[in-house]
Amino acid sequence: MCGRTSCHLPRDALTRACAYRDRQGQQRLPQWKDPDRYCPSYNKSPQSSSPVLLSRLHFEKDADSSERIIAPMWWGLVPSWFKESDPSKLQFNTTNCRSDTILEKQSFKVPLGKGRRCVVLADGFYEWQRCQGTSQRQPYFIYFPQIKSEKPGSKDTADNPDYWDKVWDNWRLLTMAGIFDCWDPPGGGELLYSYTIITVDSCRSLRDIHHRMPAILDGEEAVSKWLDFGEVSTQEALKLIHPTENITFHPVSQVVNNSRNSTPECLAPVHLVTNKEPKVSGSSQRMMQWLTTKSPKKEAPQTPQKDESDIPQWSSQFLQKSPLPPKRSAAAGLLERWLKQEKEEEPIAKRPHSQ
Repeated sequence: MCGRTSCHLPRDALTRACAYRDRQGQQRLPQWKDPDRYCPSYNKSPQSSSPVLLSRLHFEKDADSSERIIAPMWWGLVPSWFKESDPSKLQFNTTNCRSDTILEKQSFKVPLGKGRRCVVLADGFYEWQRCQGTSQRQPYFIYFPQIKSEKPGSKDTADNPDYWDKVWDNWRLLTMAGIFDCWDPPGGGELLYSYTIITVDSCRSLRDIHHRMPAILDGEEAVSKWLDFGEVSTQEALKLIHPTENITFHPVSQVVNNSRNSTPECLAPVHLVTNKEPKVSGSSQRMMQWLTTKSPKKEAPQTPQKDESDIPQWSSQFLQKSPLPPKRSAAAGLLERWLKQEKEEEPIAKRPHSQ
């Protein structure tokens, strides 16, 4: 399942992170619908608003179905036929939609048949592993492995030299397959767009954490086919729904358990060495600043892109398989030495304070 995500990027950065090519091969940035409703957060929960990608054709009858819109939507699909005046009173959970029953339940089958396919955007998602022999659950942050994109001068560079001033070359967003619907309140009022995340059996590397995971669309081709309902049939699109092994994760602090907490600490890696919850240090928070140079509450001026050497690669798999603390892996040791080096090399006066 997927019941908590992070999507902290300011609106302009999120737009650049979703750059794509249309059917004619032109480089494009998606346009926004209701941009003021987007609220960045490190800790998004159901019944909150999250950004999704969808085809422009859903809003403009004569549009090219390969063109994209970003729209903030309510997490938890509200069927178009729902008769209550309050969407939170829906009696069944529509946060997720199982891939194996998607064509059996009217709430999902009907909008899917209308081509209402969307891509849910996130830095990554959280999942909780039950610790054997205890009632405790350890949270993990799960996301795409991060790889730097092509630089100017490569064979894929756009014809327009100014284009690369806009291209996103930072965190690769997680792209999850979803279905959306449009609900018209029976008593009148504004239309509500809402979505559900499709889930599949977990890939091999995640099974010890949870038996279900989101259906992740890995790569531009998969995203394009899922969104382009004008050219790609439902049957063809559903072939994209399967587990992917191209995923990585690390354990995070229990602070994420409370959905009201929305700070970089939610996704900062922690070591599973002792039963005592480790405190996230100032250096660890500094490591996160490449993700949070802008406040998630408001837009801020652009800052220069950091050098590749400043970007930590979270490739460690700190998976706890027993109630006993696991041995520290080589990757964990490397991360600790990186943090220690950062602390030693930085003047005391410039060290950031813990939040």
